[in-house]
This record gives sequence, C-alpha cells and structure tokens, in this order.
Amino acid sequence: MTEAPVAPVNTDITQDDKLWAALSYAIPVIIPIIILLMEDKKNRPFLKAHAVQALILGILVYVFSAILCGVVLWFVMLFWAYKAYQGEYVNVPVITDLVKKQNWA
Repeated sequence: MTEAPVAPVNTDITQDDKLWAALSYAIPVIIPIIILLMEDKKNRPFLKAHAVQALILGILVYVFSAILCGVVLWFVMLFWAYKAYQGEYVNVPVITDLVKKQNWA
C-alpha cells in the first residue's frame, strides 16, 4: 500500500498565526474577513488558507442553519395547522401571550 503524502511542516508559522487561524474557525465570517483585510496577515499562506476556508464554512453554516430552522418551524406550523383543524387551541410560545395581552384575540 502507498501512504498518503504528508503536508510539509512550515517552520515560519508563528504562534500569532496559529491563534488567528484557530479564531477563524471559532468566530467564523468576522475573523476571516478581518484577516483578509489586514495587509500583514493576508500575505501569510498558512493564515490565508485557514481564513478563506473558515469564511466559506461560516457562510455555509449560517445559510444551512437558517434553512434548517425554517424547515423545522414549517413542520411545527403544519402540526399546529392539524391541531387547529381538530378544533383545538394552539399555544404558541411567546406569541400567544402577546396576542392575549394586546386583546387581539
């Protein structure tokens, strides 16, 4: 069997680079954009590679989270639609209390 090639270890990677790279994944979108706007940071290959990856991953996470939350909420609303069709009142957290306090229903 052949072994997968090992990425070369870059000796000019500083502790600062490692910290910024880690922060890119911990605080996606914001930190990667900051890195890519800082002249001294964006010219460091290790840092730029991680910043771009974290930026793309962060955007994907936000998009898919929004879609997933929307889909889950839609299924919950379908359940409430079923309950309403059965002639039952539905207690929607926060919204039901607001509607009752405002005397809207």
